[in-house]
Amino acid sequence: MNNLLRRSQVKNMIKVVVALLLSSLVPVATVMAAAPPQKIVIGISKIVAHPALDAVEKGIQDELAAAKITATFDLQNANGDIGTAASIANKFQTEKVTLAVGIATPTSQSLVNTLKGIPIVFSAVTDPVKAGLVPSLKGSIKPVTGVSDMTPVKQQIELLLRMKKIKRLGHIYTSSEENAVVLADVVKQACKEMGIEYVETTVSKSAEVKQAVQAIIKRVDALYISTDNTVVSALSAITDVAAKNKIPIMSADPSSAEKYPVLAAWGFDYYKMGRATGKIVIEILNGKKAEKIPTLFMSKASDVDLLINLDVAKKLGITIPKDIVKVANKVVENGKLRTK
Repeated sequence: MNNLLRRSQVKNMIKVVVALLLSSLVPVATVMAAAPPQKIVIGISKIVAHPALDAVEKGIQDELAAAKITATFDLQNANGDIGTAASIANKFQTEKVTLAVGIATPTSQSLVNTLKGIPIVFSAVTDPVKAGLVPSLKGSIKPVTGVSDMTPVKQQIELLLRMKKIKRLGHIYTSSEENAVVLADVVKQACKEMGIEYVETTVSKSAEVKQAVQAIIKRVDALYISTDNTVVSALSAITDVAAKNKIPIMSADPSSAEKYPVLAAWGFDYYKMGRATGKIVIEILNGKKAEKIPTLFMSKASDVDLLINLDVAKKLGITIPKDIVKVANKVVENGKLRTK
């Protein structure tokens, strides 16, 4: 009887010990099974490579780095092709990136038309409402928001007129790019208001730009280049034709003007636009709903650059008014760029 009692007590003790061991292992197992922190993957799709859009791309990455956010960037370039832009969007959807950024209108449109359940931030888009990215500048139904680069077209042309009196202004733009079409209408209206003859020519890809410029160069007194990405990517061809015909260029892209010889460029600092885009990305990563964030406009004076190329002016026999040179924060002279 005593033996049976002892055996029963031993069995009960074993059960208690086993139970205690199992209970002590549960928290360890729970910790071991805990999911690792989710990896942040930012997909960035730009329509083409050129200094302004490259600056946006770099600004985004630098802003996240400054905020000490560890992220992997999937950098994609559509090389001016809409089909490629669609393929990039499909890639981002398949790989389920954390967030996607569209730099320029066509790539942003591809992202909005393709992605499901992934926040989208657009950048360097002139008219996001007309492009169909958002229904209103105040917000959206879909998780979409971003930064607009609508430029002061009329003021840019007025600045050109202060440097050279012209009667006919040439404009090259991409007929298939919504951003470019919107700006072409603005340029046309501005010319009408100022009594200037508007001469336009259109392209569908960058390879056509040089021929398009050659087709109108003898019929114009100056050229206006907007933030049309296809055209800006072929700026070297435009400046080559313009220089040979002694025709001044007014550009809306100061970033590209640092590299190519235009008379003047007045527009946004696209690196700063990239940093502003990065701030929106960070807000979304921190939990804010993209659809609740209004479209951002670069409205500070420090967001805008004015570049004057005195070397080009000298070759064209144009004297730039001193007050314009004084307010310019970037001046090219004797082959060197001086930043104030």
